[in-house]
Amino acid sequence: MTTTIRCDIVSAEKEIFQGEATMVVATGELGELGIAPRHAPLITRIKPGKVEVTLPSGEKLDFYVSGGILEVQPQVVTVLADTAVRANDLDEVAVKKAKEEAERLLANRGEAMEVAQAQAKLAEAMAQLQALERLRKNLKH
Repeated sequence: MTTTIRCDIVSAEKEIFQGEATMVVATGELGELGIAPRHAPLITRIKPGKVEVTLPSGEKLDFYVSGGILEVQPQVVTVLADTAVRANDLDEVAVKKAKEEAERLLANRGEAMEVAQAQAKLAEAMAQLQALERLRKNLKH
């Protein structure tokens, strides 16, 4: 019986992770998905936020993705995202600055397009901050 599945996390710029995993967890459009070896084939969109990969050693790696597609095949799970970053590579100062800028734009209520862009930037910054927060909690345990 297969106890691992290959996991590939790819952004528009480069491959972020490739390796064996015992579990991959991401947030799909309808909720959280847990992908284990021998999972049924699946394609779904994923929301901006954390993707957690559990290695065969039990170690958990956290990644931030800006949304994208999750594809499950019999031997591989692929996460395709516009932006994907290891959680410990996120720059907290830059993320907080982006969040504050988005909140400022929303408070001033400019054109509809600016508001939509500000809302998208705010959602992205909040997802990155949540990934950083979970990373800190995991390091404490």
